[in-house]
Amino acid sequence: MNMKYSLSSYSYDLPPELIAQHPLPDRASSRLMVLDRSSGEISHRSFVDILDYVGPEDCLILNNSRVFPARLLGRKPTGGRVELFLLNLPLQRGPHTAEAEALCKSSKPLRAGMNISFNGGLSATVREVLPAGRARVELKFDQGLIHALEACGKVPLPPYIRREPDLSDLERYQTVFARQLGSVAAPTAGLHFTPELLGRIRSRGTQVAWVTLHVGYGTFSPVREEDIRKHRIHSEWVSVPEQTIRAVERAKERGGKVIAVGTTSVRAIESCMPEGPHGISAFEGPCDLYIYPGYVFKVVDRIITNFHLPKSSLLLLVCAFAGRERILAAYSQAVLKKYRFYSYGDAMMIL
Repeated sequence: MNMKYSLSSYSYDLPPELIAQHPLPDRASSRLMVLDRSSGEISHRSFVDILDYVGPEDCLILNNSRVFPARLLGRKPTGGRVELFLLNLPLQRGPHTAEAEALCKSSKPLRAGMNISFNGGLSATVREVLPAGRARVELKFDQGLIHALEACGKVPLPPYIRREPDLSDLERYQTVFARQLGSVAAPTAGLHFTPELLGRIRSRGTQVAWVTLHVGYGTFSPVREEDIRKHRIHSEWVSVPEQTIRAVERAKERGGKVIAVGTTSVRAIESCMPEGPHGISAFEGPCDLYIYPGYVFKVVDRIITNFHLPKSSLLLLVCAFAGRERILAAYSQAVLKKYRFYSYGDAMMIL
């Protein structure tokens, strides 16, 4: 098989101690690796130096999705512990009821009709047991749904962060521009931005435009097919408004760059470019765009991103943008220079 399509070709060794377990005190104090995909040249900067790579004719695309407290810890009528990890923002069916699909953990399997109680006036009834440890549940709450989730839910930190969430995670596992509730994982490349840094970017004339892509639990699912072309990516809800499309078009007309912050922003804005003769257009709905080497980028010119897991669809995306050899060489340097990896880790900008 061509190495380009072989999953084994997208692996690298990472010492566990380089997986960031906590955020830095200051968002913008992360390190920034800058990779020129044309020459392969690598430079090592601080994230605030992003200003050197964002110009007045450019358009910066940010994902404004907000993480909701998706991890619920409760008890069965027998007193046994249950954990529900909500896979989507519950769909409200009435003033005090909502439905959701959840991953379930308990000492004994759940069964249909079982009731689970939580703190904060929230309870759940299992309506249907599904394959792979999942269940469809009906949530019941006394006050508003979001109030109930915030009262008893926990921040859904990624599985490679091997600690319980603390109070700092309530703020730090959200971007400062998070507005649209619906993600179970943060669009982590955006975590490095502060209001001050965004203000400096705007003050030089750069357009800042928004997309919404609600990150699903599938973002942590590994690619299991050795032939990466056979992988099927999870579907996530995306919205790209008309004003963002206009901002992209203005940047292109002025000879500027479209700079996507994070793989979610890349997938959202690239999903707006159809295969046919018509140009980019606003879009709202499910997105299952799978970007892997061989994909031809139609909108994005530069990417700001974090460092991704081996053999993941996110790593495949950046390899599609910059080339497998370039990315893996950059990751080797990042390991050598002890960059911090994954959600709370350092950043990379690909030119």
